[in-house]
Formats: sequence, C-alpha cells, structure tokens
Amino acid sequence: MGDRPFTGDEYIESIRDSREIFLYGERVQDVTAHPAFHNAIRMTARLYDALHDPGQRPVLTTATDTGSGGYTHRFFTTPRSAEDLVADQQAIAAWARLSYGWMGRSPDYKASFLGTLGANADFYAPFADNARRWYRESQEKVLYWNHAIVHPPVDRNLPPDQVADVFVHVERETDAGVVVSGAKVVATGSVLTHYNFVAHYGLPIKDKKFALVATVPMDAPGMKLICRPSYAASAAVMGSPFDYPLSSRLDENDTILILDKVLIPWENVFIYGDVAKVQAFSGQSGFVERFTFHGCTRLAVKLEFIAGLLAKALELTGTKDFRGVQTRLGEVLAWRNLFWALSDAAARNPVPWRDGAVLPNPQYGMAYRWFMQIGYPRVREVVMQDVASGLIYLNSGVQDFKNPEIRPYLDKYMRGSNGADSVERAKVMKLLWDAVGTEFGGRHELYERNYAGNHENTRVELLAMQEAGGQLDDYKAFVDQCLAEYDLDGWTVPDLSAFDDLRRQRDRMIND
Repeated sequence: MGDRPFTGDEYIESIRDSREIFLYGERVQDVTAHPAFHNAIRMTARLYDALHDPGQRPVLTTATDTGSGGYTHRFFTTPRSAEDLVADQQAIAAWARLSYGWMGRSPDYKASFLGTLGANADFYAPFADNARRWYRESQEKVLYWNHAIVHPPVDRNLPPDQVADVFVHVERETDAGVVVSGAKVVATGSVLTHYNFVAHYGLPIKDKKFALVATVPMDAPGMKLICRPSYAASAAVMGSPFDYPLSSRLDENDTILILDKVLIPWENVFIYGDVAKVQAFSGQSGFVERFTFHGCTRLAVKLEFIAGLLAKALELTGTKDFRGVQTRLGEVLAWRNLFWALSDAAARNPVPWRDGAVLPNPQYGMAYRWFMQIGYPRVREVVMQDVASGLIYLNSGVQDFKNPEIRPYLDKYMRGSNGADSVERAKVMKLLWDAVGTEFGGRHELYERNYAGNHENTRVELLAMQEAGGQLDDYKAFVDQCLAEYDLDGWTVPDLSAFDDLRRQRDRMIND
C-alpha cells in the first residue's frame, strides 16, 4: 500500500470506523451505508479509482517525491516550476469533472496545505518532523483531510479569552499530547474524510491555549460532528435520482465540529503555544496561495457545467435565440473564462518560495476570492431570470410519469421546445433546479460566497498583501512620475511643449 494511493474500495473501508456522527437525533453507526452519506462516499471513491485508471493516470498522477517509488495525485507533491503548476491545474480540473464541479472539498482541496509540508517543514519547528512525516504519509496514500478553522459565530464581539467555553482551546498538556476542547465552524465534508485539520483564522489571540494548529483523526475519542440537515437523505425519502440528481449524490454535508477533551498526540501537532506563529500561519504556510488556486480551477469547471445546463434549458424553453437571453448566456461564459484566466495566470506566473519550491501567484488567487463572491450569485440570478417559471413548471416526481391517468397530460402540456418530450424537459429542468433552487443549490451559493473568507476580509487582505509587497507604493510612484512632468509653469520635461505663443495670442484676443 505504501507505493500507491487508496483504491475506491480501500477508501470506503478506511472510513468505516468508530467516528461519532450525529444526524436527526441519532448517532450514525456506519457512514458508508447511511443514506445521508452513502452516495457522496461512492462519488469520492470514483476519484480514488481514477488514480488507478490507465486512461486517467497520465493527467492525474505523478511519481512521489518521498522515495517510496510510488505515485500520487499531482497536487500532493511540491511544484518547482510553472510547468509543474500547470500539470497540477489539469489534475485538479480532471478530478473536479468527476463530480461535475460540485464537490468543493475533494481530497485535493486539503492538498493545498499538505503539499506545502515538504518545502516548508522548518516553519513548524519544533514540530518540523511532524510536518515531514505527514507530507510523506498523505502523499503516498492520498489521504483525505478536511479542516475547521473558523470560530463559531458566538460572541464574536468579545476577545477569545471570554469565549473560552466555545472556542477551541488547550485545557492541559500531558506527556502524550494536548487535551483540547471547543467547537469549530463548519467542518464541510468531514464525515467523508480521514482527518480533520484544526487551525485558527479570524479573531486575534493572545493566550497560548488558543494557539494551536493540529490534526485529529476522525475516530478520535471525544470528537463529535453534529450535521446540518442532509439533502441526500431528504432526496432519498422524497424523490429519486431523476428528481434530485445532484442533492442525492454530491451533498458533502457541513457539520459543527466539537472537541470534548480530545487528546491530540504531540506527533499530530504543527503549532502550539506560539501566538505569533499561529497568526503568521495564513501568510507563511502557502495554504492561501494554493487553496485559492484549487478553488478557482474547480469553480471554472463548475461554471462550464452550469453554462452547458443553462444552454440546454434555454433550448427547451424556446428562448435561446432571444437577443437579451443570448447576452446573459454570454455573461455566464465570460465568468467561466475569467476564472480559467485567473487559474492560468496563477499557474503560469508562479512566485519563488522555500527550498526551490514555487507557489501559484497569489495576486490572481486574491482576485478570485473577490470575484467569486459576485460572480456565482450573478450566474445563479441569470438562471432564475431567464429560465424563470420553467424551473417550476414541473411535475412532482417520477411517479407522475408512471400514472396512466395523467401521463398523457404531461406528454402534451409539459413537453419541451423543438420536439423534446416531457421526460427530457423534466430531466434537464430538475437538474437545473437542483443546481440553483433546492436547499442544495442555495447552500452552494452560500459556499461560493464565503468559503474563501468573508466578504470584507477578502478585500482587506487583498489590500494588505499589495501594501506589504510594495505594489501599492509602486502604483503611487507611477502616479508621481506623471505628476512630476508638469507644474504651475507648464511642462517640466524637455520633450513636451506647452505652446506658450498660442496662449499669449489667446490672451491678446481676450484683452483686445
């Protein structure tokens, strides 16, 4: 096993453990069999199986750089050139297409962090050896990690010290590790993963007990996940795959992560007690540069899917040739092009980093963080505006098509344009409604708006990055260069003329 990633079946077996998952008042006994998670786990298994598919391996995989002699998903390794990052981009996109762009927290998402641990291990001293070990192990198995890094939305107006009963904190140190309690929000997709990554983002901290960056296996005693409502389970109860084709298989679920006196062994700690280092984590870990690159690439794939689905819906409603409708479909395609361009630019203009490694250019990743917050809601608005009532001019479910009393009415009155029958039309419209209108669809807008940071932070951090990097000073100096070329007496440079004789002639005409 050390020389290759999990297969799909091995991945499924690897998460069949004693993890404590709670949904609808009950503890889930086996996440791999439960209706809320079964299909999402199988969709994830497809990703692992693709790593073993000779037709997909050339794009998805590369040799490990750990000395194992095996292979891994490309994004789990250390890129050292623009060519490496372009190959990473293609691997991310290929995996994203297997979930049609809808699985935001696929295993390669957290490779945004795990793939930094080789080149950047020394940052985590005195836990540098932990970083190196996790770099090797996660790469060789393609481990599935997720994270919970944001404090719960409770008393955020208070310092963390005054909300210690809620925020994740170290209760005590032992020879074996640190005992940790508190909650994090929201551990998206964690039910499907092997490990949860716990870190700090947001409120400033002063007390060392909050200064913790570590990982926790999903079956750690005392860790509990309390799930939001399951769109997959609801789909199974109320409809069929025909009625809920996305909800029923791509609901990653989001959970409240609770640590109740969880022992985190020292070998699973990356930072502890160093307040300055925890505060520097987002700026020096390489994670932000890489997760924005991953997210931008994945969103570009998702927008291709939505654009194609919207185009099919417009054909079925008979409005595809309306000029206004065409302009807005063109707008959706422009958003798709924008995110692909940002992804390309980040990969092809890398910045040098540690030990010969490179990072995707953060200027483009920071721009993606801002544009996604207005781009995705706008795309959803276009769908609702131009498909409009077509999204709900639908029957309740597949059973209606099997009822001989009403089937003739459905075939006549619910048919599509251009010869499409009622089943074809309903299939496309229900897929589109699941993408933008169901709880699943609404949650995805919330996700795309917020997963890379709240709407103010994304702007402030973009400004702070360009101030710290000196770019804003360069821009102001550019303006100063222009300002220096003239004053009250005219041009201050020798190659331009103010044509003083013309002005004197004007003055004579006025005075005369």
